Amino acid sequence: MSLRRTASLHYEVHAKRGKEATDAAGILGEFRGTVVHDHWKSYFGYKNCDHALCNAHHLREFKFIGKQYEQAWAGDMADLLLEIKEEIEKLKPDRDRFGPEQIEDFERRYDEILRRGFADNPFTLPEKKKKGRPKRPPPLNLLIRLRDYKSETLAFMYDFRVPFDNNAAERDVRMMKVKQKVSGCFRTFEGAERFASIRGYISTARKNSKNIFEAIKDAFDGDPFIPDAAT
Repeated sequence: MSLRRTASLHYEVHAKRGKEATDAAGILGEFRGTVVHDHWKSYFGYKNCDHALCNAHHLREFKFIGKQYEQAWAGDMADLLLEIKEEIEKLKPDRDRFGPEQIEDFERRYDEILRRGFADNPFTLPEKKKKGRPKRPPPLNLLIRLRDYKSETLAFMYDFRVPFDNNAAERDVRMMKVKQKVSGCFRTFEGAERFASIRGYISTARKNSKNIFEAIKDAFDGDPFIPDAAT
C-alpha cells in the first residue's frame, strides 16, 4: 500500500468564531489525524483527533518573556525546541521518529527547564479571594501550558510527520486579513462566501503544483481540479 499526501484548503464564512463556527465547517468533527493549532480552547473540544501545539507561537512568547521579564529559562526552552527540530531535519526522510534514549534525553531536559522556570515564578493566592480564576503573570501561564500540554508541545518530536508549527495555515489566512484591511469588510454574506470559495480553490490548486490559470479554466469548463484523497 502506498501513502500519498495531498493538500487542500477550505475557508468557511460564519458569524461567530468559536466551536459553533468550526462545527458548521464540517471538517474537524470528521478529522482523524493531528490538528496543529495555537491552543485555542475550542479546538480541544474535538476528541476524535490528536492535537499538537504550534511552536512558532511558543517561540514568540519565549522571546517576549526573555525580553520583558529577563527570565533565562524561556531562551533555554526555545533553544531546546529548535535543537529538536534541527535534529529531525537531519534524520528525515530516512527515519520517522527518534530512538527511545534520545526521546528520554530531550524529555528530561524539557522537564528540567520547566523546573527552573517554576522556581523563577512562584505563585501565591491573594489573601482575599476574588471571583473567577486568580490572575497569573504571563511567564507562569506559559509554564503551566507547557507542563500540562507537554505531549502536544512535543508532538513533532514523537512523530516526524507532525509539523513543528502551523505556519502554513497562518500564511493561508493572511490573504483574508489583507482583503479585510483593504476593503474594510465584505458588502454581503454571499460575496464573502464566494470570495472564500475562490481563494480556497486557487490555494488548493497551488498546493498541489497545479497551474493556476489551467485550474481556473477547468472550473469554467465544468471540470474543476479536485485533489486525490490520500490512499
